[in-house]
Amino acid sequence: MKGYVNIPKNIYVKRCKDCGARPIIALIDEGAYAVKCPVSDTHYHTKPGLIDLEDWNQNNPSSNDYNLNTMSTI
Repeated sequence: MKGYVNIPKNIYVKRCKDCGARPIIALIDEGAYAVKCPVSDTHYHTKPGLIDLEDWNQNNPSSNDYNLNTMSTI
């Protein structure tokens, strides 16, 4: 097992503010997960525990976000 899960593309998450990578869900300890950047351990990551996408989105204000204006016409 690889120790992490890719977040499905249909779930909105902001990209890493440092490198622009889409985050992953990593298994930290048995039953504890963190949302983190797949590129570097020094980039922002959530505290180990439940999967907290809201914390990730609040702490990654980046210019690499999806353009939701183009999606509003769908």
